[in-house]
Amino acid sequence: MRRIRMPGDKSVTQRALIFASLASGESRLRGLLPGEDPQATARALRDLGVDIPPLVGNGTEVRIQGVGLRGLHEPHDVLDFENSGTGARLMLGVLAGQPMTVTVTGDASLRVRPMRRVTTPLSKMGAVFREMDGPDRLPLEVTGGPLDAIDYDSPVASAQVKSAVLLAGLVGGAFVFVSEPHRSRDHTERMLSTCGVPVISHEVDGLWKVELRDPPERIAPLNLEIPGDFSSSAFFLALAILGGMEGGLEIDHVGMNPTRRGLLDVLNRMGAKVGADPFDEDGGEPVSSLRALPSKLVATKVGADEVPAMIDEFPVMAILAARAEGVTSITGASELRLKESDRIKALAENLRAVGVKAEELSDGLEIEGGDHPLVGRVSSHNDHRIAMAFGVLGALKGNQIDIDGADVADVSFPNFWGLLEDLART
Repeated sequence: MRRIRMPGDKSVTQRALIFASLASGESRLRGLLPGEDPQATARALRDLGVDIPPLVGNGTEVRIQGVGLRGLHEPHDVLDFENSGTGARLMLGVLAGQPMTVTVTGDASLRVRPMRRVTTPLSKMGAVFREMDGPDRLPLEVTGGPLDAIDYDSPVASAQVKSAVLLAGLVGGAFVFVSEPHRSRDHTERMLSTCGVPVISHEVDGLWKVELRDPPERIAPLNLEIPGDFSSSAFFLALAILGGMEGGLEIDHVGMNPTRRGLLDVLNRMGAKVGADPFDEDGGEPVSSLRALPSKLVATKVGADEVPAMIDEFPVMAILAARAEGVTSITGASELRLKESDRIKALAENLRAVGVKAEELSDGLEIEGGDHPLVGRVSSHNDHRIAMAFGVLGALKGNQIDIDGADVADVSFPNFWGLLEDLART
């Protein structure tokens, strides 16, 4: 059984950079992901006056001297978050509470992703936004300052929306009460607690509610090792399950946040031979080792209640469904149309391009699995998870899949292709 370790979790890395920058004191961070998204967020924080050393990929400790909750400086130029939706949306929350005017933008992909889901509640709190190139899109000019309390019912279960509002309340000194239809990722709540900020999270009348009642004047620095990225791990679990390498695979120190590991329940339902060690706690996040063995899969149904806990794993889910017996149905996943690409459309088109029967639904997909060879050319649609998913599918014996724009995997996994080639040879 091969044993590997994943690069640091992208979501936790992004938040660690932000919280370390806002802390009072020196944070010590290990295992930061050096992918393009965290690099873009780090550059933006440097432009705001935070001294952040280079992010390297060997797990070296990075020390960041925080500037305090309201110690950021107005930048000399536009803040460009490139492809990082997490960085842009969370930092809109931070900037909403800063007494300055800043322009935020991104690359072509990020500039077509909706932003009013974040700016609407932040505007209700008192921040002022100017849409500079069309409604609901970047670039945005944000003018921040002291903020008002908010009781906000989010129409979508989105960790980015929830986190932006929580960060605005933290920096702007305002009470925050957020409700969402399902529980979304809770990395921000866990990191707030690690920094000494009390947060209340609970279910009430079928809704998930999060409260930040008494935002402090300062937060404690972090001493944190970033867990391995579960979403990155999922690609290699799929490789092992689908028989793309000899024997099995073990992945060490993977983040096992309950709001992220929904794919494991679905894999078990499909008959996959996957398992995890008992969980340890590391910086507020549960971690474990994951194992996977070659398995015969059967189709399943995934509905809206399972979507938030596996929102980034649907490209992996799609390629697993393509090799499962029967028709897999995915519904309630309309949020996939608003990711780095329209993932529903991209997955359906790419699956059909290599010979898989796939039907695009308004809020999901139906995929008929099979064991025939898959051959063709697909597009990454400038989406790192689309590229990596079809890379795994193409690595299986008998398949031949060419991927246009494969280098976009560097957004979240700089050495993905090298590791995939190495494992697929074993």
